[in-house]
Amino acid sequence: MFDFDSEELNQQTLFVEVILPLAIPGTYTYRVPKHLNALTEVGKRVVVQFGKSKIYTAIVSAIGQKAPVKYEAKYLIDVLDEKAIVTQQQLKLWQWIAEYYLCTLGEVMAAALPSALKLASETRIVLNANPDFDKSLLNDKEFLVLDALELKHELSVTDVTKILAQKSVFPILRSLFSKNLIYILEEIDEKFQPKKVAVIQLNPLYQDKENLKHLFAELEKAPKQVDALLGYIKLAKSGKSVKKTDLLEATGVSAGVIKALVDKEVFIAAHEVISRFTHPDLTAVMDFTLSDAQQQALSALQKSINEKSVTLLHGITSSGKTQIYIRLIEDYLALGKQVLYLLPEIALTGQMIDRLKVYFKDQIIVYHSKFNDNERAEIWQKVLNNEVKIVLGARSSVFLPFADLGFVIVDEEHEASFKQFEPAPRYHARDVAIMLGTIAHAKVLLGSATPSLETYFNALNNKFGLVKLAERYGGVKLPYIEVVSIAEERNRKLIKEHFTSVLLEGINTAIANQEQVILFQNRRGYVPILICQTCGNTPKCINCDVSLTYHKASGKLHCHYCGYKEDNITECPACASKHIAYKGLGTEKIEDDLKVILPDVRVARMDYDTTRNKNAHQVILNDFEDRKIDVLVGTQMVAKGLDFENITLIGIINADSIIQFPDFRAYERSFQLLSQVAGRAGRRSKQGKVIIQTYDAKHRVIQQVVNHDYESMYHEEMIERRQFKYPPFYKIIQLNIKHKDLGMLLKISDAFAKLLKHYLGDMVIGPHSPLVGRVRNYYIQTITIKIDWASQSLSKIKVLLKEQISVFEADKANKGAFIIADVDPY
Repeated sequence: MFDFDSEELNQQTLFVEVILPLAIPGTYTYRVPKHLNALTEVGKRVVVQFGKSKIYTAIVSAIGQKAPVKYEAKYLIDVLDEKAIVTQQQLKLWQWIAEYYLCTLGEVMAAALPSALKLASETRIVLNANPDFDKSLLNDKEFLVLDALELKHELSVTDVTKILAQKSVFPILRSLFSKNLIYILEEIDEKFQPKKVAVIQLNPLYQDKENLKHLFAELEKAPKQVDALLGYIKLAKSGKSVKKTDLLEATGVSAGVIKALVDKEVFIAAHEVISRFTHPDLTAVMDFTLSDAQQQALSALQKSINEKSVTLLHGITSSGKTQIYIRLIEDYLALGKQVLYLLPEIALTGQMIDRLKVYFKDQIIVYHSKFNDNERAEIWQKVLNNEVKIVLGARSSVFLPFADLGFVIVDEEHEASFKQFEPAPRYHARDVAIMLGTIAHAKVLLGSATPSLETYFNALNNKFGLVKLAERYGGVKLPYIEVVSIAEERNRKLIKEHFTSVLLEGINTAIANQEQVILFQNRRGYVPILICQTCGNTPKCINCDVSLTYHKASGKLHCHYCGYKEDNITECPACASKHIAYKGLGTEKIEDDLKVILPDVRVARMDYDTTRNKNAHQVILNDFEDRKIDVLVGTQMVAKGLDFENITLIGIINADSIIQFPDFRAYERSFQLLSQVAGRAGRRSKQGKVIIQTYDAKHRVIQQVVNHDYESMYHEEMIERRQFKYPPFYKIIQLNIKHKDLGMLLKISDAFAKLLKHYLGDMVIGPHSPLVGRVRNYYIQTITIKIDWASQSLSKIKVLLKEQISVFEADKANKGAFIIADVDPY
């Protein structure tokens, strides 16, 4: 900011650079009306007109006195905030993300800010009926907006502008927001529904012993009610409420007895919000003692964190990494610092939040993309105001405005879920977290049982610190892994559907012992391919070059790329043959087959289809923990850090489908996924068992998983990575060129590749068709650039690519085509 006194400042002609939430190349300059000079500040939201009539909320990124040369600056319409809502550190991070991931600042802003903080012309405003609010407290303009909403129920910001006959409507909308009278349309779709439980409390009148004695005398002729009262006294602790279900179970009385006592005002019936995860061992977190191995790892970590900006904790599954994290978090809380704890999967945040809340109470808050806009905006303000010390969340948490960040934990750092694929910015949260730590002068800890090869390479080469924890907590043994040949079982006719005799026997044994089972298959749906046995025709998506997957629950064929659906076929549309064969299997078919083979077993499924609703994954896991489910069938969701004490068997239905995937990371990902799934078994006193079904029992990745041999996998993969020019020795940038006309696409992609080869030579590979060559009616050609970052300037190459992409998109000959740049396409 400028060092003027207020009177002098109000006389200056100021210009601001603003970031708009649009995919435009840079910032845009606006003139500040003099009456807004003193209110204008870097990081504040301002209302601006962009284009002929569109109004947007923008972020001030710089303030100066220099007018733009090539265009006349429009005036700011208004300043929205009393204090900046985006910090200087965030703006630096946004700039780095835009430069590193070859995207625009506007795209970063759109991803970072909750929708409630970036209103625009077309944002829909909806009435939030509040009959208790005194409308006399509204000013004339607020009353006009509310009156219009009561008539139409829904308005756009443009509508409000017309009603009030003024452009500056955002302060009025902000005031109505604060009074809880309006909200954004998007919030309607996913309202947070906390889990509630019916509880019973004793009327405070009967906390007095004399009154309680008289009560028992009055109830003498109602023995069931006396039983209920005695049961409550036995279950209640320090006057706290008792779950109604617990009281009914403990006393054996009916719900009518409880109701009678409520009617007599002896009991008070209520509902309490509870977590969807309840762990029997949570209380133990309060006073846990680290094992010798954990204590040694903690000491080594504290030393490494002092010496290095980034440290890797390589701890095997169930080694107690979370307990070590707690001790380290304590160190930073003692310094008054904020802590960011990143997890790869939203499903894990509920389980982890319970564990940490027991220990850290109200100092912790959870943040992820499934919260509605109001909730996300509220958390944003709490973090900015330093009201929250620990943030636990998925990848979008890296964008929060930390006031005093001291420590960042990236748990399960190897997970592909940390990578954002669509839309831009296509960032990796682990790498952004490391840069965030650098900008905020915070320390970063990466944790994993199966680190990514890049991270382990950096640790071995002393760029990161490295601490190992090779012993499971409590002396629990690593799971016993048995590999079963599918081919051999088929030859001996022992296989039922897709279950080998070994796996079925294991499931039966676990269920007989009142234990639980997880079955893993990394494909959702019922069957992935339908094929005509007469002519070989396969139903395909009309928009994408992929076969349609049959989903039994909907009875339709689905495209997993664009969402297209059509009715299932009973005869071939090409030759009218009735002989339609189903090939392959997904989680839905496994669930269905298991219910037929073992009808008495309670089976549930956890995949994208069953967890679309906001809290569906929490409900499934809550039922699993409450042992209402015997067998949980799932995709890779079940592999990510879940911790349940009663799981003793993991079944991997078909390991080959993971290993044989055409990708340079296939073996690394296969080892990580299979090891992580295996790590869910036997996490308490019992040794777990893992059964891997495969056609290639001697495959090196399978053997490395069986032997828990990460080092062997790492060294063998690194030889191939170096030989074929892949990370960590080379950086990869992938350019996907898209066009609806295949002929035009081939022509322009070939020309663009030749242009790049002129500058970059052999670094440029392609163009070529990706695995799926058409998605949503756009054909795709891919150009891959491999950069030896040890000897070539990555930043200069990115500047060149940005320039050439800009020239490409400006060329009228390329009309209808666009380029998507993906840096580090994991």
